[in-house]
Amino acid sequence: MLLEFRVRNFRSIRDEQVISMVASKDKKMADTHLASTGLKNPSHVVRSAVVYGPNASGKSTLLLALNFMRGVVAESATTMQLGQTFNIQPFRLDAAWAAQPTEFEVTFMLGGVRYQYGFTLTPERIVDEWLMVYRTAKPQQWFSRHFDEKTQSSIYEFSSHLTGPRKLWQETTRPNALFLSTAVQLNSELLGPIFRWLVEQPVYFGAGLVPPPDFTTALLQTEAGKRAVSDFLASADISISDVVSVPRQGIRQNIMFGPEGTQVTREEHEMLMPQFVHKTEHGSASFELHEESQGTQRLYAMAAPVLDVLQHGRLLVVDELDSSLHPLLVRRLVRLFHQPEHNPLGAQLLFTTHDTSLLDRTLFRRDQIWFTEKDRDQATRLYPLTDFSPRETEAWERGYLVGRYGAVPFFSESPPAKAVV
Repeated sequence: MLLEFRVRNFRSIRDEQVISMVASKDKKMADTHLASTGLKNPSHVVRSAVVYGPNASGKSTLLLALNFMRGVVAESATTMQLGQTFNIQPFRLDAAWAAQPTEFEVTFMLGGVRYQYGFTLTPERIVDEWLMVYRTAKPQQWFSRHFDEKTQSSIYEFSSHLTGPRKLWQETTRPNALFLSTAVQLNSELLGPIFRWLVEQPVYFGAGLVPPPDFTTALLQTEAGKRAVSDFLASADISISDVVSVPRQGIRQNIMFGPEGTQVTREEHEMLMPQFVHKTEHGSASFELHEESQGTQRLYAMAAPVLDVLQHGRLLVVDELDSSLHPLLVRRLVRLFHQPEHNPLGAQLLFTTHDTSLLDRTLFRRDQIWFTEKDRDQATRLYPLTDFSPRETEAWERGYLVGRYGAVPFFSESPPAKAVV
């Protein structure tokens, strides 16, 4: 489970910003909205967190930073080639910051142990990298790495807790590759679970992106999968009584480039397509996926990822969760994560939205709500609702809309300029 994520000097984020999933001492809705870490401190994390803010305030940048970090861990030792550069974008509105490295750090729980892993990088290289492990209250620094400008080489420090051919891993690590990723490629058993958590645990969907519906359709091929999908759609109350998969003939197009030019071939193949059954007291009818509403299509496509996240206790990260979904559907999705019977392994949801109707004390705790806004330098600032110590009975939606918590658009009172014809 995710405890916190830190990022510095990434796109509109200049100074270090931290989003924490660690629960406050508030006992409200603890049985449903919190998951135990098994530790004395921190003892619990929130199962979901939502980020509000005006357009271009940095909400999407925060989630993108987490996914960018995941991508570097996944690909730096395999996909990246020697001399290849990272497509990193530091804060560009200040020349001093534009030349500094970008920093990422994530703290998470795995197997009852707290891990703290991070790195800094420029387009050309990994500058720093570190791993702290909290098997007891006192942390163990398993390894650290720092690039020395004078010698133009990385200096490594290792703890005796990290066993294995460390010298080989160090010598094999390229300047533009992470030591963690390289060591795992060379079969480090101790670092393998950490690598897999960083790569496999976060499931990210950017704004407007929808997973292919084929993943959900594949679940329909088993009784358990079909029941799970049907229950998921039924919980959203969108009047679908059944969903089945039917074979359809389709055309697969293959493009081949050869010495004789480009050749395009087409072949028929069988595809499985979902059909949705709607029933009334006057009869029933089946509809294809494209005949359903945009909201139903998106909900169906998201069924497989959401069910997978809940089943395996992963982290679902969604930018603009409310896109094409009715506010009540968003509420139902959020509440799936708040129901221990549907979320026994402590899966977490982190998302952005503009839907202020979700600022509801019956849906969230105060420590689950975050805001972004930009300062005078156009740098993103991230802060929680708890900074304002809202009263127990305070109307959060109204407080947000009147600007009590900031993070709202600012409109000029001057009229727009007239077009010259």
